[in-house]
Amino acid sequence: MILYIKYMVSLRCKMLVREELKKLNIDYLNIELGMVETLGNVAPETLEKFKNNLAYSGLELLDDKKAILIERIKNVIIEMIHYTDEVPKVNYSDYISEKLHHDYTYLSNVFSEVKGITIQHFIIMHKIERVKELLLYDELTLTEIAYLLNYSSVAHLSNQFKKITGLSPTYFKEMKYRRTKNLENI
Repeated sequence: MILYIKYMVSLRCKMLVREELKKLNIDYLNIELGMVETLGNVAPETLEKFKNNLAYSGLELLDDKKAILIERIKNVIIEMIHYTDEVPKVNYSDYISEKLHHDYTYLSNVFSEVKGITIQHFIIMHKIERVKELLLYDELTLTEIAYLLNYSSVAHLSNQFKKITGLSPTYFKEMKYRRTKNLENI
């Protein structure tokens, strides 16, 4: 049985779900972002307890087919951008389509209808969040970040970053140093 879980977007969420499964003695084969594959069916009363326990932690067990598909799309994108160091060798559209075994046009239409934004815009927003994270870590140059996130150039990354945040990547990075410097002067 496959269970889909909304808002399960981090390793911490996976750990929380694993603990809830153990508490309720639900045997599982696999836990991924947004999904749990159980060993066999789960009794309705146990499933209801699991659902309530997840809700208490801010997670939601999904049963609507469109909601499940949207969550799967989001989780593929989040995993691709935030949790893998290797950029897909194919277009994002082909990658998502291949991972979810659906035509990209269908996925794109459903996503846009439900979320009110395109998959492409969702990807861009997450890439910019990843750029911010990498800039704050200060371990990679902007050129390395552009390469890591599959930007055609540093200029392309910078333009997209400024369009989304209103700041240049360099200024964003400087803000970190200014905040740190100001804290030291207190």
